[in-house]
Amino acid sequence: MARIQIMVGSEMGTAESVAATAKDLIDDAGHTAMVNPLPEAADITDNPQDIILICTSNTGAGDLPGNIQPLYLELTRDFPSIAGRRYGVINLGDSSYATFAEAGRAIDEAMGDIGAERVGEPLVLDASSGDDPHEQVAAWLPEWLELL
Repeated sequence: MARIQIMVGSEMGTAESVAATAKDLIDDAGHTAMVNPLPEAADITDNPQDIILICTSNTGAGDLPGNIQPLYLELTRDFPSIAGRRYGVINLGDSSYATFAEAGRAIDEAMGDIGAERVGEPLVLDASSGDDPHEQVAAWLPEWLELL
């Protein structure tokens, strides 16, 4: 069974709540999960056995929330040695904005640019859809776990 570190970027708490739901579902599936609300590159490099699940919302004009910005800056400036590391993305946004889901796309691209290997397609949650993000995670996560 896998050990999954859920790295959260959240301003208003929605991404953190979705990450908590994901953690419970991962644990229920027999894997081990932990939620990291202040992720840094060292959390990836120091824990090579972890699979990373990034769960982030957008803020402002598609910017990353403040608590995950240090990770993004480290990925794009310091290029930590994470080639081959597996990761997934849960990307929360609001399609009523032109910068819909830009933050999640940015961190996904940063991970890929330095050689990390994304598992499956990102889950993109749209706040304007009216769908329950927790139900959407519950539907997406089993398929993602199967790919591990």
